[in-house]
This record gives sequence, structure tokens and C-alpha cells, in this order.
Amino acid sequence: MSGPDQDLERLAGAAGIAVHWRDAMGREQVVAPEVLRTLLTELGFEVDTPACIADCLERLARGGGQRWPALKTASRGEPVELPGAGGEAEMPFRLLFEDGGRMSGIARRGERGALVLPGVDRPGYHTLQLGAASCTLAVAPDRCFAIADALHGAPGRLWALGVQLYGLRRETAASVAAGSAGLGDFTALRVLAEQAAARGAAAVAVSPVHAMFGADPGRYSPYSPSSRLFLNVLYADPSALFGPQAAAVVSARGLEGELSRLSGLDLIDWPAAAQAKMAVLRTLFDGFPRNVQPGVHRDFQAFEREGGEPLQSHARFEAIHAWRTAQTGDRSGWRHWPAAFRSPASPEVARFAARHAREVRFHVFLQWLASRGLAGVQAAARRAGMPIGLISDLAVGTDPSGSHAWARQEEVLARLSPGAPPDLFNPRGQAWGLTAFSPHALAANGYRAFIELLRASLAHAGGVRIDHALGLSRMWLVPEGASPQEGAYVRYPFEDMARLIALESWRHRAIVIGENLGTVPEGFNEQIARMGMLGMDVLWFTRESGRPGAPFKAPRDWSPQALATTTTHDLPTVAGWWRGNDIRWRAELGLLAEGRDVGAEEAEREQDRTRLWEGLGAHHPLGEISRPRTSTHARIPSPLTIAAGPVTPAPAPSHGGHDKENGPVVRILRITSPTDRHRPARGSRS
Repeated sequence: MSGPDQDLERLAGAAGIAVHWRDAMGREQVVAPEVLRTLLTELGFEVDTPACIADCLERLARGGGQRWPALKTASRGEPVELPGAGGEAEMPFRLLFEDGGRMSGIARRGERGALVLPGVDRPGYHTLQLGAASCTLAVAPDRCFAIADALHGAPGRLWALGVQLYGLRRETAASVAAGSAGLGDFTALRVLAEQAAARGAAAVAVSPVHAMFGADPGRYSPYSPSSRLFLNVLYADPSALFGPQAAAVVSARGLEGELSRLSGLDLIDWPAAAQAKMAVLRTLFDGFPRNVQPGVHRDFQAFEREGGEPLQSHARFEAIHAWRTAQTGDRSGWRHWPAAFRSPASPEVARFAARHAREVRFHVFLQWLASRGLAGVQAAARRAGMPIGLISDLAVGTDPSGSHAWARQEEVLARLSPGAPPDLFNPRGQAWGLTAFSPHALAANGYRAFIELLRASLAHAGGVRIDHALGLSRMWLVPEGASPQEGAYVRYPFEDMARLIALESWRHRAIVIGENLGTVPEGFNEQIARMGMLGMDVLWFTRESGRPGAPFKAPRDWSPQALATTTTHDLPTVAGWWRGNDIRWRAELGLLAEGRDVGAEEAEREQDRTRLWEGLGAHHPLGEISRPRTSTHARIPSPLTIAAGPVTPAPAPSHGGHDKENGPVVRILRITSPTDRHRPARGSRS
């Protein structure tokens, strides 16, 4: 290999890119030089000439030119190393605790050349002062908040519901009167949570409720949001706050017929449902704040004040996007706006916001309604007796043309999409068309964007599922416009991010579930188990010896450290798997593994159906229930999924269902609906 290419590979390795890696078939792979150049450029490295590459290598060898971190993470009670903090053998330090009080001492140079502080026993975001420098010291607890903590250490047998929120339907008259017909809303979710709690449910897991594009309701995939910091305002129920005023608006606008039509559809008509609901919301805002009590308006003002710059930035984006769409018909997003509007800090954006202050405030108003609605669901769930309540879903990224990519351009990789290399499930590989955080920018900015994201996800929830949690360790990143094969794994600062997750988990008293499906990095499952994060086990893949086609594992052999589920949002439903619909779709799309055909897949599926049915009978006597047919019209029993957590064991109940070896389990019933027309474009993960 030539000298320049060797230096390029050295730089890539130092920057966190895996130049050499092993694919799902066990074959050694090498990332091409042109792919390395593209990724390094997007990561902020100059690689145009050998001299540029040499300069970058030298800079990284000196610690990247950053002598002092904006934020340093530490584990409770463990010594804290501060690399690059001067050359003195020892230095006095002062630590100001976030809740008051201080600690002083001497930091001494350790064997590895870093200054070492004694361990800190108080978790939190503290201010560390060392000489003239200061930074935030984020001290994390030993692990995440766990199911046993939610139960206050008491034994228990838990079950929960999982639902695609948009598929929930209320009674027609109520949804029409609220202006919420045609898709689910937070009131429907509250009713479900209360009814589930009355029957003993511990939680309700929901699909992502992230903010979408108000000016383009045709973009409705919850896994391709505009921003993960804010909410999908279409889930707000106007009547929850405005009461009969919402029904009066529906009547005054003559919307009863349209809303009744939307309520009767089998599939969601997103553009029409959005247009009707936004008409109601707009009219209510036109009378705001005259149409609410002073205390309600003060609550809005507090929400606006506390939302600060991020909320204002999102509202400005929504207002500009709507204005641009009305003027030009172009819904494509900020990367196609005039240059003066492409930066949220530009004078032109500020002038626009001043000229259209009422429109900007409308989008703040929508977020307020949605936030109060979601908070009400969690409060109702806890009042009804749920020890956990809502489990939110954190999507892996955002649309590169959306609000978050616009507001945080220096912290996201808008031209590198997360995805997956070719594997047994998807031989073409995948690029999901989303953004990812820049690992280098995260650290340089004190993990500000990541902490914001965690807090937004946990604000109104008792738990969070992190989509593609493997990305905490490494992410397969694909350059914009390239095929999924032309990507590479990029390393992420797992230890820092894991500590921040544990810290925020305890601050919000919320459990954490990490979707660890796909090609799992070596040691990853052990790492998340140590930090108290539940993994995920999916029925289709949970086999004896871990081999595809092997018999399904018995319940007693499933991991107590993982949520156990029949399926996920981007895998076949139970009904679809039983009928083999996924085989036919994969064949039609050319996604069958090399050397496989429909006949072989269907023969193996028939064998799996027999194994699954026999396994169900062996562990849960089926009595008079007959095995379902594979006909398209056959009725398939609702799938019950199980999540085992590290909770305190208790004696097996007389009615069964308790794993004597692993203790009580959490059960989740995944509800689907005829309205669930959304199918995310992603398949397996890597």
C-alpha cells in the first residue's frame, strides 16, 4: 500500500473509523480510500492533500488541540482523570456541587500523565475549577434506574401494553367534537393507559411522538422526524384544554362531515386529518389568550420561557417552512432555502421572526398543547397505579431537512446517514436517510445535544426505548447518495454517553431499554447489562444456540436482562410472519439471502411454525385452541410479548407465568390496527 493511503488509514483509525471490519458472514472487509476521504471530510478533517492528512494526524496526536473538555463524565466514587490539564505535578481544585456545597482538594499527576482527582460520591452536573479553567463534571450513578427501583424493591409480576399511537381510535362522536378524528391522540392514549392500569398493567410503550413537518403532513413516518426534541402536534387534543370551545369551532368551521369521514376510514389519510385538525387549532389560537383563564395563559408563558432558544428555533423553522411552502410549493426543507435562511442565527431569520411573531408563537402554542397533553397521559397513568407509566421511543435520527438538523448544524452529520451493511437479512444493506450526531462535535460541545435529547425523551415518561442502541458504540454511516455498501463503522464515545444515560435515567426515575438487534459489537451486551440498560430479545431470532432455523428457546432460557418481544416496528408482525407475507415481500424486493429462494424460505417457515406451536403447547397448554391456518384470511391470536428485567424474584403465582429461575417478568401486548398504514423503510439493523 502506498504511503499516502497508509497515512489516510492511520488518520481514519485515529478519527474512529473502522478501516478493517468483519461482516455478518464472517468475511474480512476493508473500507475503500475514497469512502474514507468522504467520511473524514464530513467528520471535519482536511484530507485534500498528503500535507493536510499529516497535519490532522499531528493534531490528533496532540489531543485534537483541546486542552480542556467542556464536560467530563465520571462514575460515582471512581478517580477522575483529566488528560491535557497542564504540566504541573499537582494542582489545587474546587468542585461546586449543583445542589449546593463544595469540595476542595489537590489533583495529582498519575502514571498515564493525566491529573487525577479523587472520586466523587454525589451524582449530578457539578462545576469543576482547576486553576483558571473550569468545566462541567457529570458524575453518574453506578447504573440506570431499573424495574426493581420503580417497584421500590418489592417483588412483582408486571405486564404492559405496546401501541402505535396513531392507530388508536376513540368513539366517533367524541373524536369529531374534539377535532381529532382520523388518527390517535393523547386523550385516546390516556384512556388506554387508565384502562390498562385498572387491569394491572405497569406501562404503556408508544411509538415515537417526535415533531414532524407541519407544512408537509405527507411525511408521517415517526422514525424520520423533523426534531426529536419536540412533539408531533397532531397528537394534541384541542378539547383537553379548551373543552366545549373545540366542538364549537368544529361546528363553526363546518368540519363535522369531514371529520366523520376521516373517522370511518380504515387507513389514515394524514394530509386530510392534519388539515382538519390544524383548522381547529388555528381558530382556537386566533382567540388565545382571551379564550382561557389567566392561570392557563401563565402556564403557556412559563412553557415558552422554559423552552428557551431550542423551542424558539423550532417554531421559527416551522413558520419559515410553512411560508416557503405557501410561496413556492417547495416542501423539501432548509437545505433548499435561500442562503440567508439556512442558518438559524442569521439576521434574515431574526427579521422574519420579528415580522411574523404571531405565526412563530402559533407553533410554540402547538408544542405547549402537545406537551401538556403528553404530560397528562403520564400523570394519569401514574395516578391509576402504573409503577412505570409511559415508555417513550427515541428514534435513531432525524430527517436531514428538518428542524433539528437546521438548528444544530455543527453537531449533526447531515450528509452521512445511519444504516447497516449487507447482512443475512438484507443483502443490499441499508441507508435510512437520517442524520446522526458527530461524535467529535458531541464531545467538543459538552454533549449538549445528547443531554437535550435524553431530557426531551424522558420529560413525560417512566422509561425510554433507544432505537438502534448499537449506535452508542458504533454507527454504520453512509455518504449521501452512496449505496449502503459504501459506508463504514464509526466509533462513538460509549462510556461518556452511557454515563449520561444513567444520570438522566435516575434524575427522571425512568427505565432504559436499548434496541440491540443486528450485528452486535463484541462485548456490547455485557456493557449495557452492567449499566442497567435492558436489551431486546425478539422471538424470531431467539433460538437455541443462536442459529437461524434452530428450535425456539424455552421461556426459562430467555435473558433476564432483556425485553422479550414477538417483533419490532420494522420486522414482520406475528400475523405476517405466520402467513409468510414477509417472505413474499422480500423476494419481490430482491432481499432474499444469497443462495435462497422462496421455496426454501417457505419450507423453513413451515418448520418454524410447527416448532413455535409445539413450543407454545409445551410451556402453556393450549387446550381446545387449534393451530391457526396460514391463509391470508386466517385469524391470528393477538401476540403477547414478554420483557424480562432484573427484578426481585418472588414465589411463582398459582396461575403460572412466572419464571422460577429469572424472577418476575414484564409483559407487553403489542396492539396493531387497520389504521396502521405506516411501514418504516428500514429492515434489520447492524
